[in-house]
Amino acid sequence: MKVFSQIGADPRLKPTPDYGTLGPGSDLKAADRKPIEPGGGPSARAYATVCAGIAAGVLVAAVSRSGIVQKSWQQVLQASSQQKYSRTTSRSRNRGVDSSSQSEAETLLQRAVSRDAAARDEIAGHLDQWRGKIELSDRMTGLVTAGLNSDDMEVRATTIEVDLAALNITKDAASIDDLERRALTGPQSQRIWALWTLGLLGNRGVEPDRVFRILQSQLNDSNVEVRHWAVEGLGYLGTSDAIEPVLKAMHDDPSPTVRERAACSLAQSGMFTHEQRQSAVPTLISYAEDSSLDAPTHAWSYHALSDITGQQLGSDPVAWRKWYEANSH
Repeated sequence: MKVFSQIGADPRLKPTPDYGTLGPGSDLKAADRKPIEPGGGPSARAYATVCAGIAAGVLVAAVSRSGIVQKSWQQVLQASSQQKYSRTTSRSRNRGVDSSSQSEAETLLQRAVSRDAAARDEIAGHLDQWRGKIELSDRMTGLVTAGLNSDDMEVRATTIEVDLAALNITKDAASIDDLERRALTGPQSQRIWALWTLGLLGNRGVEPDRVFRILQSQLNDSNVEVRHWAVEGLGYLGTSDAIEPVLKAMHDDPSPTVRERAACSLAQSGMFTHEQRQSAVPTLISYAEDSSLDAPTHAWSYHALSDITGQQLGSDPVAWRKWYEANSH
C-alpha cells in the first residue's frame, strides 16, 4: 500500500473537451449498432469504443447535430488504439520495476487484447508475481486503453487485473480503506483516481457492496468531476444495484458530461452484463418520452436503447414503447 503515496493523480483521469458531442447526427449508422453480448462481438465496437475511450481519457469525438466536431468512426477507432495517455510529473512509477516482468506483462496483454484466450490464462497465473514489478509505461497504458475499449468482456476483465497490478494495488480490504479515505477527503486529483480504482477493485470481487456505497455517496457532490468519476466507478463496478443510481444520474445530474457518461456506462462501456443493461430498457424508454429532458439526453437514451436491444427504431418514443410492450412478456 505504500505505492499510494507515490501515485497521485492517475494520468488517465483527464477530462476531455469533447463531452456532449455524442448524439444524433453521428455517422455511426443505425445498422451498425447491435447489442453487446456477454462474450462481445464486432457489432458493439463503435459506440463501445467511444464510451470506453472517453472513460480512459482518450480524446475522441463523434458528430453532433451542430456539425461543429466531425470525425469518421474509423478515425475514432484509430484514436482509441493509438492514443497514449497524457503523462504528468505526478505519474506513477513503481520502484523496483523488473524489465523482464514488464516485457512479459506487455506481451501477454497485447496477445489478450487480440483475443488470445491462452494469454488471458497466463496473465491470471502471473498477476501476483507482477504486482510491484510492473508499471504503466507508455506501451502498457496504450494496451490498457485498447483492452478497456475491447468489445470482449473477458478482455476488459483481464485488462483491469493488469491495470491494478501495474498500479501495485493489492486486492484486499486495506486497499479499500485507503481508497475510501482518498475518495472522501483527498484533493480532486486523488478523489477521482480513488473513485475509478474503487470501481475496478469492486468489479474484481473486493468488497463490492462497500464499494457501491462509497461510489453512490459521491453522486451528489458539488464537484462535477467527482460525480463524473463516481458514475464511471459504478459502471466499472458492474453490479446490478449500480444500474439504478447510474440511471438516476443520467436523468437528474445538472452536468451534460455526467449524463453522457452515465448513458455510455449503461449502453456499452464499463462492466455491466448484457442482462443488466437490458434491465435499464424500460427506464430508458421513459426518458425518451420525458419532455422535461433536453435533446442531448433524449439522444443518449436512443443510442443506449439501440445498443442494448439491437433494435433500430430511431428517435421515436412511441415506436420504442410499442416495441417494448410487444416484447416484454
